[in-house]
Amino acid sequence: MHVEEITRIKEFRQIRKEIRGSDKYLLVGIDVGKEKHYAFYGTANGKTLERRLVFWNTFSGIEMLMDHANAIKEGNNLEKVVYGMEPTSNYHKPLAEYLIRCGCNVVLVSGVSVARNRELLDGRWDKHDGKDAANVADLISQGKCQYYDYPSLEVRDLRGLLSLKRMLKKQEHRIKVRIRNNVIAQYFPEFDSQFAKGRSESLAVVKWCIRPKDINLLEYEQFEEMIAPRVRTRAQADRIKSIWLDANESIGCKAGDALQFVSRLMVEELQSIRASIKKLDEQVEKICSGFPECQYLLSIPGFGPDISAKVLGAIGNPLRFENCKQVIKLVGYDLSASRTGKTSDKAVSVISKRGNAHLRYALYQAAFIASTSNSYFKRYYANQLKGREREKGIKTKMKVKLAAKMLIIAWTLMKNKEPFDPAYLNIEH
Repeated sequence: MHVEEITRIKEFRQIRKEIRGSDKYLLVGIDVGKEKHYAFYGTANGKTLERRLVFWNTFSGIEMLMDHANAIKEGNNLEKVVYGMEPTSNYHKPLAEYLIRCGCNVVLVSGVSVARNRELLDGRWDKHDGKDAANVADLISQGKCQYYDYPSLEVRDLRGLLSLKRMLKKQEHRIKVRIRNNVIAQYFPEFDSQFAKGRSESLAVVKWCIRPKDINLLEYEQFEEMIAPRVRTRAQADRIKSIWLDANESIGCKAGDALQFVSRLMVEELQSIRASIKKLDEQVEKICSGFPECQYLLSIPGFGPDISAKVLGAIGNPLRFENCKQVIKLVGYDLSASRTGKTSDKAVSVISKRGNAHLRYALYQAAFIASTSNSYFKRYYANQLKGREREKGIKTKMKVKLAAKMLIIAWTLMKNKEPFDPAYLNIEH
């Protein structure tokens, strides 16, 4: 880890520890926009130094922001400047990166905190850019801010690729649903169960002969050669035979020639997206191979290249987390409950589900695989279930608990730079 990043982490922890009520910090709250930003200057003890500064999202605009901050700092005998902002889309990233490269202290405030703190400023729900900038500064003065994660270029590249993959997976799912609900359900409903299994011959049917009447005009050998021209297994031949027979008795609606054109376009788009995802996976694997931590993550049972890349991208620098509770909150596996009044003792804790939902789901899948295929994790899982087998939903709860455990193990391996050791599970013999 770079020395600059270690210094930033230490400075952030010091700021959070001593900023409340301090008289040595100048707080600059920034309401981020696409073209221009609004800044508010104040102190941690509630004093307003300048209500509003509008600056453009350009080099000269950011320089003006910094020059103005330095002038106010010197004029009021303050020691340090802290810039804070809400993560609005991607608009905040150029501003924050430039400030960090200039050696400035930059922090984030949660969008949820900004929304809930807005009415506390003056008792009104009114929202405008100047008020939002003051809102950000107010949250910083309370120490309710987060470390601005500015990882290495490789981690940022990895996160960008993973974000693109999520988008492509959504597009893939959307096209599959459109084929099933708009085409198959209307024109060849008997084929739906076969298409849902995702076999290669299913896409070929949609692409070349989705109308049952076109299949009826073909002999079985012709249909088989069209759908699967290469070597076929016996199971595949049985599936193709079943599709051919279903077409003879289909109750699907009549369709014109445009249907086949539309179906072919959708299948080609789906195949193009899948090819892009495959190339994307190769690029992700190439980037991950440059991280020594990736080999440590792959040593965890249930962790493959995909989940390892997601954990690596989400955690980034493991030393930015002070304890395992912060890591758990990263994916929303922390427990929460509404405890109040006489019923507080009966409140049931559930996971908060705040944080990275994609990583949370991937970790659950990894826990499911490990708890059924690895001897160490099977024993750990059995010990967790012991005496509670009859509780409703207990197996799912224990898998969630195991997923959280695996995330902590992954963070520990990245921090200590060592492969997985079954001793981390603390299995009772």
